Amino acid sequence: MTTIKLISRETVAEKLASYLHHELSLDGLVAGAESALMGGKFDPAHLTTIRNAIARIGVADVRAFGLT
Repeated sequence: MTTIKLISRETVAEKLASYLHHELSLDGLVAGAESALMGGKFDPAHLTTIRNAIARIGVADVRAFGLT
C-alpha cells in the first residue's frame, strides 16, 4: 500500500526553490504539479491556496501561461 504524502505550502515552496536553483527542470516541476493535481492530498488548512498555486505551476510549460 502506498502512502500519499500531504502536500503543504512548504512542499510547494520547496519545489519552486528547487526549480529556481536549477535543481529541478521546468518539465519536472510541471510533471510534479500535474501529478499532485490528479492524485495529491492537500493540506486542508490551505487547500485553496495550494490548489491554485499547483494549478498555475501545472501549465507553466504552456507559452500563454508560462512562469514569469
